[in-house]
Amino acid sequence: MLTFSATQRIYLAVEPVDMRKQFNGLWTLAAQKLHEDPFSGALFVFVNKGRDRVKILFWDGSGVWVAAKRLEKGRFSWPEFNGGAKVNLEPTALTMLLTGIDLKDGCKKAWYER
Repeated sequence: MLTFSATQRIYLAVEPVDMRKQFNGLWTLAAQKLHEDPFSGALFVFVNKGRDRVKILFWDGSGVWVAAKRLEKGRFSWPEFNGGAKVNLEPTALTMLLTGIDLKDGCKKAWYER
Protein backbone atom coordinates (compact mmCIF):
# COMPACT_ATOMS: atom_id res chain seq x y z
CA MET A 1 0.00 0.00 0.00
CA LEU A 2 1.22 3.48 -0.80
CA THR A 3 1.40 6.17 1.85
CA PHE A 4 1.65 9.87 1.24
CA SER A 5 2.76 12.74 3.45
CA ALA A 6 0.19 15.33 4.49
CA THR A 7 1.98 17.99 2.44
CA GLN A 8 2.10 15.96 -0.79
CA ARG A 9 0.52 17.76 -3.73
CA ILE A 10 -1.69 15.52 -5.84
CA TYR A 11 -3.26 16.38 -9.18
CA LEU A 12 -5.94 14.09 -10.54
CA ALA A 13 -6.51 14.21 -14.31
CA VAL A 14 -10.27 14.26 -14.78
CA GLU A 15 -10.34 13.11 -18.39
CA PRO A 16 -9.41 9.49 -19.14
CA VAL A 17 -6.10 8.79 -20.88
CA ASP A 18 -4.72 5.99 -23.00
CA MET A 19 -3.04 3.61 -20.54
CA ARG A 20 -0.48 2.62 -23.17
CA LYS A 21 1.25 5.89 -22.32
CA GLN A 22 4.42 5.43 -20.32
CA PHE A 23 6.88 7.84 -18.74
CA ASN A 24 7.22 10.38 -21.56
CA GLY A 25 3.55 10.35 -22.57
CA LEU A 26 2.31 10.90 -19.01
CA TRP A 27 5.00 13.53 -18.46
CA THR A 28 3.75 15.43 -21.50
CA LEU A 29 0.15 15.24 -20.27
CA ALA A 30 1.14 16.58 -16.85
CA ALA A 31 2.96 19.51 -18.41
CA GLN A 32 0.71 20.40 -21.33
CA LYS A 33 -2.78 19.29 -20.35
CA LEU A 34 -2.68 19.79 -16.59
CA HIS A 35 -0.38 22.84 -16.85
CA GLU A 36 1.82 21.73 -13.96
CA ASP A 37 5.57 21.22 -13.68
CA PRO A 38 6.32 17.47 -13.46
CA PHE A 39 9.65 18.33 -11.79
CA SER A 40 7.74 19.81 -8.82
CA GLY A 41 7.53 16.51 -6.92
CA ALA A 42 3.74 16.36 -7.13
CA LEU A 43 1.85 13.16 -7.89
CA PHE A 44 -0.07 13.07 -11.17
CA VAL A 45 -2.89 10.51 -11.24
CA PHE A 46 -4.44 9.26 -14.49
CA VAL A 47 -7.29 6.83 -15.21
CA ASN A 48 -8.39 4.97 -18.34
CA LYS A 49 -11.78 5.26 -20.02
CA GLY A 50 -13.12 2.11 -18.34
CA ARG A 51 -11.95 3.43 -14.93
CA ASP A 52 -10.41 0.09 -14.00
CA ARG A 53 -6.76 1.18 -14.37
CA VAL A 54 -4.82 3.98 -12.72
CA LYS A 55 -1.29 5.27 -13.25
CA ILE A 56 0.59 7.66 -10.98
CA LEU A 57 3.52 9.73 -12.26
CA PHE A 58 6.06 11.06 -9.74
CA TRP A 59 9.46 12.77 -9.93
CA ASP A 60 11.58 11.93 -6.85
CA GLY A 61 14.50 14.23 -7.59
CA SER A 62 16.64 11.68 -9.40
CA GLY A 63 14.19 10.01 -11.76
CA VAL A 64 10.60 9.40 -12.74
CA TRP A 65 8.33 6.79 -11.17
CA VAL A 66 5.22 5.33 -12.75
CA ALA A 67 3.02 3.23 -10.49
CA ALA A 68 0.04 1.35 -11.90
CA LYS A 69 -3.00 -0.40 -10.47
CA ARG A 70 -5.52 -2.58 -12.33
CA LEU A 71 -8.77 -3.63 -10.72
CA GLU A 72 -9.82 -7.21 -11.35
CA LYS A 73 -13.48 -6.31 -10.69
CA GLY A 74 -15.24 -2.99 -10.55
CA ARG A 75 -14.30 0.57 -11.38
CA PHE A 76 -12.66 3.48 -9.62
CA SER A 77 -15.04 6.16 -8.42
CA TRP A 78 -13.64 9.08 -10.39
CA PRO A 79 -14.68 12.69 -9.72
CA GLU A 80 -16.28 14.72 -12.46
CA PHE A 81 -15.23 18.30 -12.83
CA ASN A 82 -16.68 20.66 -15.38
CA GLY A 83 -14.49 23.47 -16.60
CA GLY A 84 -11.07 22.04 -15.81
CA ALA A 85 -8.65 19.28 -16.59
CA LYS A 86 -7.56 18.47 -13.04
CA VAL A 87 -8.68 18.23 -9.44
CA ASN A 88 -6.41 18.85 -6.46
CA LEU A 89 -6.66 16.04 -3.93
CA GLU A 90 -5.60 15.59 -0.33
CA PRO A 91 -3.43 12.52 0.30
CA THR A 92 -6.15 10.87 2.38
CA ALA A 93 -8.66 11.34 -0.46
CA LEU A 94 -6.29 9.64 -2.91
CA THR A 95 -5.81 6.73 -0.53
CA MET A 96 -9.58 6.33 -0.22
CA LEU A 97 -10.04 6.60 -3.98
CA LEU A 98 -7.43 3.88 -4.64
CA THR A 99 -8.98 1.53 -2.05
CA GLY A 100 -12.48 1.74 -3.51
CA ILE A 101 -14.17 4.32 -1.32
CA ASP A 102 -16.64 6.49 -3.19
CA LEU A 103 -15.62 10.06 -2.34
CA LYS A 104 -19.12 11.32 -3.06
CA ASP A 105 -20.89 9.07 -0.55
CA GLY A 106 -17.96 8.47 1.80
CA CYS A 107 -18.38 4.71 2.00
CA LYS A 108 -16.83 1.69 0.37
CA LYS A 109 -18.89 0.27 -2.47
CA ALA A 110 -20.25 -3.23 -2.06
CA TRP A 111 -18.46 -5.86 -4.14
CA TYR A 112 -21.49 -6.23 -6.45
CA GLU A 113 -21.53 -2.46 -7.18
CA ARG A 114 -17.86 -2.20 -8.15
